[in-house]
Amino acid sequence: MNCVKNLFILVFFLGFSSTTVAQTLSRSQSGGNDFWRKVRFGGSIGLNFGNGYFAGSIAPSAIYPINEYFSAGAGLNFSYIKDNRYKATVYGGSVLGIVTPIPQVQLSAEFEQLRVNREIEYYDATVNDDFWHPALFLGAGYNTGPVTIGVRYNLLYNDDKSIYGSAFMPFVRIYF
Repeated sequence: MNCVKNLFILVFFLGFSSTTVAQTLSRSQSGGNDFWRKVRFGGSIGLNFGNGYFAGSIAPSAIYPINEYFSAGAGLNFSYIKDNRYKATVYGGSVLGIVTPIPQVQLSAEFEQLRVNREIEYYDATVNDDFWHPALFLGAGYNTGPVTIGVRYNLLYNDDKSIYGSAFMPFVRIYF
C-alpha cells in the first residue's frame, strides 16, 4: 500500500510539473524571448577530502517562475566518492516544484532519479553494485532573496536501500 501511495504522489507531481511547464513554454513562444529572461540558474558544488578519502559533486539547476507563488525547474547531479575500499559514481537528474506562499517561506517538492555505480572491496571479495535510486523530497525553508535554507524529507527513503544516511536532509538553495 505504501508503494501505491508513493507512486500516486509521484505521478501527480510529474503530471502537474509537465503540464505547467508546457503551458509556460507555449505562452513564452508566443511572447518572444520572455521565457529565457525569467529563467533563474543555480546549483551546488561540493568538495570533501581527508586521509585516503575524496568526495566531489556538482549539481546545476534552473527554475522558471510561473508567477509570484509558483516555480518549476530541473537539475542535474554528478558525484564521485573514493575511499580506501569504496568507490562510487552517482549521476542523474531531478524535477522541482516550488511554492512561495509568503516571501519568507518556500515549500518544495522534488523528484530525483540517480544512477549509482559503486564498488566495495571486502577482505576476500569485491562487490560491484549498479542500480537506479529514486527519491521524492518534500521540503520547507526560510527564503532571503536568492538564498533559501531549509530541510527536506525523502518520502521514498528506505533504510536498507537508500544512498542517503537519513530521510531528512538540510539544504541551501541559491538561484540568480
